Amino acid sequence: MDRLDPRDPLVVDTRELGRRAGSMKRVARTVPAPAHFGNDVLQVPEGEDIALELRLEAVMEGVLVSGEATARVTGECVRCLDPVEQRLDADFQELYVYPDVEVEGEDPDDVLRLHGDLLDLNQVLRDAVVLALPLLPLCRDDCPGLCVECGARLADDPEHDHAATDPRWAALHSMFDSASSADPQEK
Repeated sequence: MDRLDPRDPLVVDTRELGRRAGSMKRVARTVPAPAHFGNDVLQVPEGEDIALELRLEAVMEGVLVSGEATARVTGECVRCLDPVEQRLDADFQELYVYPDVEVEGEDPDDVLRLHGDLLDLNQVLRDAVVLALPLLPLCRDDCPGLCVECGARLADDPEHDHAATDPRWAALHSMFDSASSADPQEK
C-alpha cells in the first residue's frame, strides 16, 4: 500500500469525520493543476488554479466525497485551430472505502480506499475533468473552419470558393464542361 503525502493539495484528511456515519464536513480549496490534465485538444494548463468545493460524508463503508471542480481550460478549435479558452465545471461523487471493509460484488482494483484517514482525489478529479471536456471544442458556435482544399481560414474570407479539380479527374471534368456547353438540340 502506498503512503499518501498529507501535504499534497489533492490529499484530504478525513480524521474529523471519524467513523460516525452521518457526520459531514465541507472543504473548499484551490489546488494547482497537475501535468497532462486533459486530452489532446483541451487541457487545464499545468499549475493553473482548480477551485474545489467538497462535501465529505461518513457512511458505513467509508467516506462519500461529492464535489465540484472549476477550472480554466485551453486548447484549439477543432475546425480552424484557433486558440480556445473556456471555463469548465466538473461534478463528481466517489466512495472511498475504509481499509478493513470488504466490498462484495466489486473488483478489488476498482474500489477506492482510504489510506488511514487520508484520501487521494487525483484520479477522481482527473476522470471528472476529462469526462466534462467537450469532445469538439469550437472557438465559436458558427465557426466555418478551414478550406479543405487550400487550408484558408473561411472566417477571414466568407466568399472563398476553392473549386480546384483533382488533377486525376481533370480530363473527365473537361468532358462534362464541354457537354454542358453544347447545344441541347445536338444531343
